[in-house]
Amino acid sequence: MGAAHVGVLSPFTPSTCFPSLLPPSLTKTKTKLSPMSSISMSHDPVRQWILSEGKASQITKISPVGGGCINLASRYDTDASSFFVKTNRSIGPSMFEAEALGLGAMYETGTIRVPKPYKVGPLPTGGSFIIMEFIEFGASRGNQSDLGRKLAEMHKAGKSSKGYGFNIDNTIGSTPQINTWSSDWVQFYGECRLGYQLKLALDQYGDRTIYEKGQRLVKSMGPLFDNVVVEPCLLHGDLWSGNISSDKNGEPVILDPACYYGHSEAEFGMSWCAGFGGSFYNSYFEVMPKQPGFEKRRDLYMLYHYLNHYNLFGSGYRSSSMSIIDDYLAILKA
Repeated sequence: MGAAHVGVLSPFTPSTCFPSLLPPSLTKTKTKLSPMSSISMSHDPVRQWILSEGKASQITKISPVGGGCINLASRYDTDASSFFVKTNRSIGPSMFEAEALGLGAMYETGTIRVPKPYKVGPLPTGGSFIIMEFIEFGASRGNQSDLGRKLAEMHKAGKSSKGYGFNIDNTIGSTPQINTWSSDWVQFYGECRLGYQLKLALDQYGDRTIYEKGQRLVKSMGPLFDNVVVEPCLLHGDLWSGNISSDKNGEPVILDPACYYGHSEAEFGMSWCAGFGGSFYNSYFEVMPKQPGFEKRRDLYMLYHYLNHYNLFGSGYRSSSMSIIDDYLAILKA
């Protein structure tokens, strides 16, 4: 659900998956005025960091980057390097701290390229900011085979001894994503993923039908994991086409994560909005072999994101969610 927390922006982000939240066109306007011009320069923490720890002596240009629906995004060019900065006037640092921890965890695997996070902090007039590496994108989304291989390498390298979850709760779009640690993947996915979204639908829409049927699925989905060894792998968590790009050398880049440690297959939950082709999956499974029952679980992982879209954007996504639930209840005879 990258539309709600845009990071380094790809000009190839499609809007077809999010009809209620169309991103504006990428602006090419350039200005020397800071997006935080209302803040005294002496109290501008972004400028202070760039001109100290960022090792720059001069900010040469500040260019607004369009596409965000919640955050203001800018490119800061300096005599040292370029930085990507997001600010939010109404939300404290916790959202950006979670993003930075996710980016940092993926960066530390040394596998697929992600923007390196540098600094998160509060704004003196309220709100928060995050500074990260600016990545110059190439002319396409990159090679699908390379993306599949690099993603699998990240899943293979990023392991957790704590089980399933993450060190901090984060967001999937603008929806809270609960990452309380668990040693049981089926329980974690049932409670912190499907269960949370089902309760949200009940509270928000009074949708008792989808809640009760969904809870039946949660309680009966265990057999879908028979004969499967589920390891806690580091997941991007929100991998759709708007969060995938490539750098100038054609290497894949992923951004705007909703990271946690979970079953590797859960990474494909947004595949209906990602355009993964055969070469992607072939390369992925060469590194991370396909597990028994993969096809039977695919829709289960899509369900989390369909439910989230239902909660964010309304009834247009209810039928897809309900259809998946009904199909599984029939298969499981629950």
